[in-house]
Amino acid sequence: MSAPQPMTTATLYERLMALPDTQVGEIIDGVLHTQPRPAGPHAIAERGLNIDLGGPFDMGRGGPGGWWILVEPEVHFVRDTEVAVPDLAGWRRERMPTIPDDHRFEVVPDWVCEILSPSTRKKDRILKLPLYARYGVAYTWLVDPLERTLEAFELRDGHWVLIATLEDAEPVSVPPFDAITFALSDLWV
Repeated sequence: MSAPQPMTTATLYERLMALPDTQVGEIIDGVLHTQPRPAGPHAIAERGLNIDLGGPFDMGRGGPGGWWILVEPEVHFVRDTEVAVPDLAGWRRERMPTIPDDHRFEVVPDWVCEILSPSTRKKDRILKLPLYARYGVAYTWLVDPLERTLEAFELRDGHWVLIATLEDAEPVSVPPFDAITFALSDLWV
């Protein structure tokens, strides 16, 4: 039996692009990670965050505007070699004035949110949090729809600092979106 051949960056990205629509793929530390599309509680939490943050921050409705808030963007920290698909990501428009023409977002987000599920919880915490810190994402939220919690982190000196832990129906007014308040219960079914 021959030894496995190392995959080139192009081969990994080709495999990612060839995944069926029922799967999400990411390349983290040179490894292709796949998972199925999210289940209902995950989708409801994602929708709730998109509404609660997208209106005031992306659209400027009842809030300051000035952001792009996007669902499942393909973020290329290094083109085709470090690729993550956060559940939501946000960019201040002064840092990314326009949306890219293709599917690759090559500007590091200012904020990302991962919605934890049993199949992604470990990867989101152990692989993706360090990835986001390494490339300078300023804020990360971890939302757990089964536990009904939100953990918010701020990057300080290259390390994550927990700035908020909320649960159930607590009011959410957490950086970088502390200009508004919404109920955490908006995210649960």
